[in-house]
Amino acid sequence: MSVLIAFAPGKGSVGALDLGAQLARSTGSDIDVATVVPKPWSTPSMARVDAEFADWAAATAAESEAKARHYLQEKAPDIAASFHRLAHRSVSTALTDAADSLGAAVLVLGSSGDGALGQVVVGSTADKLLHSSPVTVALAPRGYRVRERATLTRITCAFSGDSEASRVVGPTAELASEAGVPLRLASFVVRGATMYPPEIGLRAEDDVAAELSRGLSEALTAAVDDAVAVGLPVDRVTTELASAGSWREALDELHWQDGEVLTIGSSGPLGPIARVFLGSRATKIIRHSPVPILVLPRR
Repeated sequence: MSVLIAFAPGKGSVGALDLGAQLARSTGSDIDVATVVPKPWSTPSMARVDAEFADWAAATAAESEAKARHYLQEKAPDIAASFHRLAHRSVSTALTDAADSLGAAVLVLGSSGDGALGQVVVGSTADKLLHSSPVTVALAPRGYRVRERATLTRITCAFSGDSEASRVVGPTAELASEAGVPLRLASFVVRGATMYPPEIGLRAEDDVAAELSRGLSEALTAAVDDAVAVGLPVDRVTTELASAGSWREALDELHWQDGEVLTIGSSGPLGPIARVFLGSRATKIIRHSPVPILVLPRR
């Protein structure tokens, strides 16, 4: 698995460098670091504005590359890294084109600087890629840092129990096997606000939640077989079911290890095209995840 990291100084991307290095080290991969700068207009300007813009873009790209190179030489000297300067009017398009040309299996992004530390915050570029990327998108929480030469310790797969969720188990198990780490299959039952009118009674909500939990427990057991089928030993696969009144509480109910990542699958019918697409459930998990997220495209 090759790892492509999108890096832009001042936009929370150092976390992406750390996560990218962690993923690369865990899978024996190299790193490609891409900086995207605006592409100048093709029509020359009489006032040389286009030349000044091109100079500014070149200086910005050089500054970004120098910072990323210095950071990786200091924090991840054991990993080979290549650096690329891309000029394009669309950052998301430039990154997907780069992922294709470089043969990257995962594209790593940092969080927007608008959220709290430790929170995955999706910026405008990440939002576009989370609805169109042909490769796995990895999201680092804001302020994400790892210890020296850190690797993955466990991978948790968010499992909803439907047919789309079953598509995620195999690729996640393959990644866990490649990284040499255990796999946890986790399902969430979130009751949220009142599900039924008060006149029906709160017992109805309890019954619905209990029935959903039973169904998910059975689906989790079957999903273990899917993970084992790709070569992961059965003693390296565990399951957990968290039930709570909100997505934040449900994710907090699980114990998370240092060095753990969470995978989620794409939602919605996209035909034969293998691309990422997020539904409302995946969006909520991203918003409340305490660990980095890997969003897998449909196969």
